[in-house]
Amino acid sequence: MLETILKSEIIYPSSDGEPMAETYIHLYAILTTLEVLKQYLSGQKATVLANQFMYYSQGFPRMRVAPDVMIIFNVEPGGRDNYKIWEEGEVPQVIFEMTSPGTQGQDQEFKKTLYEQLGVKEYWLFDPKGEWITEKLKGYRLRNDVYEIIEDSSSEPLQLQLKVEGELIGFYREDTGEKLLIPEELAEALTQKEAELTQKETELEEERQKVSEMESILEKYRQQFGELPE
Repeated sequence: MLETILKSEIIYPSSDGEPMAETYIHLYAILTTLEVLKQYLSGQKATVLANQFMYYSQGFPRMRVAPDVMIIFNVEPGGRDNYKIWEEGEVPQVIFEMTSPGTQGQDQEFKKTLYEQLGVKEYWLFDPKGEWITEKLKGYRLRNDVYEIIEDSSSEPLQLQLKVEGELIGFYREDTGEKLLIPEELAEALTQKEAELTQKETELEEERQKVSEMESILEKYRQQFGELPE
């Protein structure tokens, strides 16, 4: 009973007051990746979380990590204040860290080892400034409980191809090759679609006007000459 009471009193914080990212570029990469993957997985039994504590040992609130972006399948969609593996019953399948020289050691050593031990299937490091990863993007995939370098920049759990596009990761569907649009591109596409719709409505109205004019001419003809011969 005492053990149950003590466990119930354990507090698992949702924030440590630290900034979300080192620079605006890193923050933008995090938020863009979050939104793109949220849209992609919409309607599926999965969730995408960004910079939120993941607790991996019940009863030990100090045993936590805050992945920049993590994707978890077979859980209820939507946000959480934090993520407790023992409550959800699922380990993230894919984790992204937006890395820099200041976090290189932790990302390449501590987090890589931890995620490997937890069974995170894929671990991606993205260096948007190219400060220590020359190619900017580096991925690891779990093989026999050990991380191996991903050579083809594809994500098996997500079924997406990943490409470096400036200071962002571009995501492309493997089945169609279609790019997953970032929020700015979605807004631009919507504006373009609205412009096309407006143009079509204008053209349709012009056609209606032409039909109306033709009907008016035909009516005048009937009034003068009677019905048209068949």
